[in-house]
Amino acid sequence: MNLRNIRAIARKEIYHLLRDFRSLYLAFAVPLLLILLFGYALSLDVEHIETLVVDQDRTDLSRDFIDRLGASPYFRISARLPDAAAVTEALDHGRATMAVIIPPGWTADLRADREVAVQILLDGSDPNFAGISRAYITGFIESYNRKLLGEFLNRQGMEKIRPPVEGRIRVWFNEDLESRNFIIPGIIAIIIMIVGAMLTSLVIAREYENGTMETLRSLPIRAGELLTGKAIPYFLIGLTDVLIAVLMGQVLFGVVMKSSFWLMILASSLYLLVALTLGLLISSVTKSQMVANQMAVLITYLPSLLLSNFVFPIINMPKVLQIITYIVPATYYIDILSGIYLKDLGFAYLWRDFAILAVMFLALTIANCLVLKREGL
Repeated sequence: MNLRNIRAIARKEIYHLLRDFRSLYLAFAVPLLLILLFGYALSLDVEHIETLVVDQDRTDLSRDFIDRLGASPYFRISARLPDAAAVTEALDHGRATMAVIIPPGWTADLRADREVAVQILLDGSDPNFAGISRAYITGFIESYNRKLLGEFLNRQGMEKIRPPVEGRIRVWFNEDLESRNFIIPGIIAIIIMIVGAMLTSLVIAREYENGTMETLRSLPIRAGELLTGKAIPYFLIGLTDVLIAVLMGQVLFGVVMKSSFWLMILASSLYLLVALTLGLLISSVTKSQMVANQMAVLITYLPSLLLSNFVFPIINMPKVLQIITYIVPATYYIDILSGIYLKDLGFAYLWRDFAILAVMFLALTIANCLVLKREGL
């Protein structure tokens, strides 16, 4: 390759970027907005569940049950209503997602050592939220039952019964179970795909639309030189965005990588090369900026967001979609980021993902060269 030709093409692309405000906005403003929006707005944690309470018993034990419920970090008692009809109206209007109804005579039955019931109503509009809420309230009631059982045994003069199986749970890799520790690294994959694929999907198509492709054909440059020169500015922009995302994740959200920073840069560079070559291939094939932009969204951005194990677990997808995820580059990059940020893994454990991304890059590079050579370069 002729470095002089590559430098000239890269300089031409840089001049175009500086004159095109929209491209710079897409390159820097959109990634920053994505980090802020996803970091602050998107949370998979379920806390402070809006809870309504109907206490028809109005005794010391019912008040104790409600106070313990409100003291939990998972529930927030937003209102105490007089009857079930008011609960129905509040749930219908979305003023709460859960309601607890304590029937009359509840305390009397408890003190008589009879079985009692507490009605729990859940808004199942969001099944994931409702499922987690149900697990929380079930765990709370089981804990309250253990307390009551201990008091019953004390009254009977018996020793406290130890359960035969005691589960000792220890969480690895994301000890605090904070969703942002996984979301922030995943955002980096989306940002790279936006900068890498969506921006470069316009560069070759722009040459066709502006009529300058004929000029490029007449110049003594090769397909590889053209692709390299076109990709260099966006590669630098992409790496800059990665560094900004890492810094913002650490400063604003306290998300710190556990493994090597340079291993993360190596993985980001390889993934960025895959995104750049994919965008250039889309641009070369479509020859239209509008069509290229739409294809880039469908082929790169949406699969990276939906089919990469970022928002939705791959294991819960239909088999057909699970097969498609194997050709989504973000799947492997997010796996690398998870190992670097959460698991403190090294290259010895992540080399398969690196190898797959490298194969993808080589395959896309060859496809780009073949397409451009067919066009006369």
